Amino acid sequence: MSTALKPLLPGSTLGVVGGGQLGRMWAHAAQRMGYNTAVLDPDAQSPAGLVSHHHIHTDYLDAAGLKQLAAVCQAVTTEFENVPADALAQLAATLPVSPAASAVAVAQDRAREKAHFVQCGVPVAPHAVIDTTEQLAAVNDNLLPGILKTSRMGYDGKGQLRVTTRDELNAGWAKLGQVPCVLEKMLPLASECSVIVARGRDGTMVNLPVQRNLHRDGILAVTEVFAGNVPEALANQAIVAAKAVAQELNYVGVLCVEFFVLADGALVVNEIAPRPHNSGHYSQDACDVSQFELQVRTMADLPLTQPRLHSPAFMLNLLGDLWFADSSNANAAQVEPAWQKVLALPGTHLHLYGKSEARVGRKMGHLNITAATPEAARAVALQAAAILGIAPF
Repeated sequence: MSTALKPLLPGSTLGVVGGGQLGRMWAHAAQRMGYNTAVLDPDAQSPAGLVSHHHIHTDYLDAAGLKQLAAVCQAVTTEFENVPADALAQLAATLPVSPAASAVAVAQDRAREKAHFVQCGVPVAPHAVIDTTEQLAAVNDNLLPGILKTSRMGYDGKGQLRVTTRDELNAGWAKLGQVPCVLEKMLPLASECSVIVARGRDGTMVNLPVQRNLHRDGILAVTEVFAGNVPEALANQAIVAAKAVAQELNYVGVLCVEFFVLADGALVVNEIAPRPHNSGHYSQDACDVSQFELQVRTMADLPLTQPRLHSPAFMLNLLGDLWFADSSNANAAQVEPAWQKVLALPGTHLHLYGKSEARVGRKMGHLNITAATPEAARAVALQAAAILGIAPF
């Protein structure tokens, strides 16, 4: 396949493997720019499929479905990292796919991901790979207490256990089914942040501002973005590290790199997401180019311009818990949150994902809050959180 760049202009059809909320927001951005969209997802009611020109209802590895997607599209992307890399590799035989299957495969395996970080020369937490009982026995005591994570299929805190002793480590590996794991040393954390970069096929790279993130129960709860949200030197270090990770992968597309900020001010890379990310949702309302438009631009080989943050912003993740007065009761009646009260607040921007059923822990939408100053944005965000029943921050 020729590597010469020939932009795909509006009127072309762009495709996505995976039909969740990230695909839906990508489709909205692509359609706003004049593109047709196609989605391959096994769920007939997938959020992205419901708003696209084509919705192919097949499994991700279904040969006929992949052939159909390739026939209607001029380029394809993915909207979540657990799409089988083999599906992307099959599509890449006939049309441009970004990110490449090889990059997605690295993000799907924590051990490979850690090795990539080391290769890039970016700082990572002390860790050990555990694939066998021999490797388990050889773990250095200095890595305890630690967090034991399955190498594959882990996200939003899933597939993770805290272990403080060797007995707990042995029991934890057994509990996780003795699948390949990575043990990471627990470090004293001060905060978390992330950087979203977009890299084109020609090597051009741009980035969104550094995002400061708050997680609860392993799920992103709040993102805040404004000048000075993290110290300037730390922000620059995070951006340089994120770009190094993308460069070494020869990455094409939108990539999120998540970091831990340690108590002593040091920065370590946590993980990558080969797609737009929750922590970049604020860019829809606070930047002149959103992460989803960047995804479209990388797919279509359009110019990448450095996004500009025009407003301080806070993003609140809206989980299904908010639809239940008592989220601990699975049989409790659902009550629609008081959107009218939230939207009466200045600078609020509601994004719901079109999911028909609210469930505890399910991502149903997000709320972006923009204002002229960080203080004003935080004040409104706290008011909105109080109305919705989200804990203050």
